[in-house]
Amino acid sequence: MDWDQLRIFLAATRAGSLRGASEQLGVNHATVNRAIRALEATLNTRLFDRSAEGLSLTQSGEALVAPAEEMERQAYQITRRISGRDADPTGTIRLSISPSLAHGFLAPILRSFTSAYPDINVHVAATNRRADLNRHEADISVRVADAVDDDVVGRRVLKFVQCVYASPGYLARHGDLTVGDGAGAHWINFRGSEKWIKSSAFPNAKPRHYLPEVTMQIEACAEGLGLVYVPCFLADRDKRIIRVPGVEVSPGYSIWLLLHRDLRQSARVRAFVDHTARYMADNRALYVK
Repeated sequence: MDWDQLRIFLAATRAGSLRGASEQLGVNHATVNRAIRALEATLNTRLFDRSAEGLSLTQSGEALVAPAEEMERQAYQITRRISGRDADPTGTIRLSISPSLAHGFLAPILRSFTSAYPDINVHVAATNRRADLNRHEADISVRVADAVDDDVVGRRVLKFVQCVYASPGYLARHGDLTVGDGAGAHWINFRGSEKWIKSSAFPNAKPRHYLPEVTMQIEACAEGLGLVYVPCFLADRDKRIIRVPGVEVSPGYSIWLLLHRDLRQSARVRAFVDHTARYMADNRALYVK
């Protein structure tokens, strides 16, 4: 049985449409449709009911999902174990990282890494969706979290600190801003709820807008829209905003370097993980001061 056809079948099952599967796989709509038709011909059965709303599995299609996923697991395991045996630090690394870290964290690390390992290319996927390392969606994931419970190899590099920031102009307009109060000021909201505000440095400040990305929050803060509570290692780089006087830094989250255990012996993967951890250790003051 053609594994590529099964791979496309699983993508179509998960996406619920030919278009969704084609976007996920990076192929055109016709390729997905042709592969599914060929698989149906091989099995002599219809796997999907097609409608304007998309695809829905037939009884035969439902029966195929579990064995197809088992083949998928085996295929990923083969890929990881073989790619994990390279002894030379050359080739390509696929890195998953959040957009905020991709913008304000990665570039200096990548500069020094490229100087040390000129034969390794890094392909970055900047996304808030957690990459499934067991499905080989990435080689390395940089994650911000309190804890990691995935079945992967994880290295907690450090825990950064956070503080409250505002633009100088905003602080001038709110000269009576007092820690423990904050009436008349506004928080640029980042959690989609207001519960966190009650335990913040300014519990009486009101939320304004919902901006889920740190880079968006910093930009809005620089434009004088309100207060933000963000990692210091990102905000301190922006000279348009300052720490609000009287507010102490507080513990943030940990930064983790994650990889699948089958890639522990990959020279290029180890090179990036070790280099990044060493860079952060050498520049620890950027993250914790």
